[in-house]
Amino acid sequence: MPTPHRSPRPPRPRAAPPQPRRARRKRDERPRWGMRVATTLSVLVLGAGGIGHAVVTNLESGIDRIDPFKDMKNRPTGGDGMNLLLVGTDGRDKITAAEKKKYRLGGAPCHCTDTIMLVHLSADKERASVVSLPRDSYAEIPEHRDATTGKEHAAHPVKLNAAYAEGGPNLTVRTVEHMTGVKIDHYLEVDFTSFMTTVDTLGGVKICTARPMKDSYTGLDLAAGPHELDGGQALQYVRSRHIDGAADLGRMQRQQKFMASLIKQATSSGVLLNPVRFREVASTMLKSVRADKGFGTEQMLELGQAMRGFSAASSEFTSVPMGDVAYQVKGIGSTVKWDARKSKQLFQALRDDKPLTVARPKQAPAKKVDVPPKQIRVQVYNGTLKDGLGSTVDTALHGTGFNTTRAPLTGPQRDVKHTLVTYDPRWDRSAKSLAAALPGAELKAVKGQGGTMKVTAGEDYRKVERVRAEEPDPGRFGAVKGDEVVCP
Repeated sequence: MPTPHRSPRPPRPRAAPPQPRRARRKRDERPRWGMRVATTLSVLVLGAGGIGHAVVTNLESGIDRIDPFKDMKNRPTGGDGMNLLLVGTDGRDKITAAEKKKYRLGGAPCHCTDTIMLVHLSADKERASVVSLPRDSYAEIPEHRDATTGKEHAAHPVKLNAAYAEGGPNLTVRTVEHMTGVKIDHYLEVDFTSFMTTVDTLGGVKICTARPMKDSYTGLDLAAGPHELDGGQALQYVRSRHIDGAADLGRMQRQQKFMASLIKQATSSGVLLNPVRFREVASTMLKSVRADKGFGTEQMLELGQAMRGFSAASSEFTSVPMGDVAYQVKGIGSTVKWDARKSKQLFQALRDDKPLTVARPKQAPAKKVDVPPKQIRVQVYNGTLKDGLGSTVDTALHGTGFNTTRAPLTGPQRDVKHTLVTYDPRWDRSAKSLAAALPGAELKAVKGQGGTMKVTAGEDYRKVERVRAEEPDPGRFGAVKGDEVVCP
């Protein structure tokens, strides 16, 4: 019997507890913000190509420069395209007291990385691949000397985000290169203090949700449907991880969705072609950006020019394939252990400059629903005198992915005016997802009906609309294109 798809119950109140456009957008109870990395950086790279060398040079002067590659040896061999390590830290010194209270940003920063993203810009400048590296990933930090004390440290296991706390950008780059085998060409770091202002400067970002989203930790409270998020709401959206059982994985997926939506907003709002708006957005972002010394005017122009025809479909997003999500390490606790075989294939694809998504046939836009159609069992009845209507409806529902019986029946009534969906209340989410495919259909709860939905086609039946689950079916690496996760 299918597992009931129920609507989520309102969360019980809890005490406040003790994560390119062509390559650039960026995630505990402590807010995880690296998402900003990708986010804000996207806009920087965004406008460069259409604004001119002089303006970009002027903007470049506002970037805080660091040298994350100093004295690095035995590095991986470089490949085609460009690899950027986008790191988000938890700095919050410029967030006002009122904002900290409203958006639940209390607590002291840990001076560690909240999100780490590896972004690959293809050699042909046609694709940006964004790979999220979970901050709790099991990592082995290479031997190194403490930059502050001068003490030598042997190689040892940690969570990935601890590399920054122990050795800053340099040790973070070394650790990521050691784990992935991918040579990092540029390093970009952003804290989340400018995130809200950046989103507001862009005019907000549109997000669509198939179900209500509530997180008592962040204060997020969104009804199902489309939303125009301002900076503060966007901050809540990308840091929430107590919405459902997916926890950090769900949060990373929401952050990737937000990044794709940000790309869509930036590329469709005219920011790239408006020097005044570009300068306003870029200046806001650069207040909290740190970058390697080699990421200068020419690189900005190159990336900006690459982004001139960029769209959400030009970006693809995934997370490192995970093996054991609760890998226990003595003295460290629970970590995320990568799937050795799949992650090796993923990073090889980046080195080989290959796309992470699979080509899918062009399809008409689809409504987003909560439950994947393939998980919904449907029995169709003909409630009219029109011969063959039951078969027509069954075929159409099956064609959009529903698990129909393929054996439509004649309904007990032959004068049904309005198409009716009857369902067991335990499967109300499935029923709503099915009804979304039948414009104008009525819903009726029938206790004890079981997991099979019943559709009685009425005289008002016209068509079945295409629907899909909120999260698209992933490819080999679980990667999705940006246009698959933004609002239609």
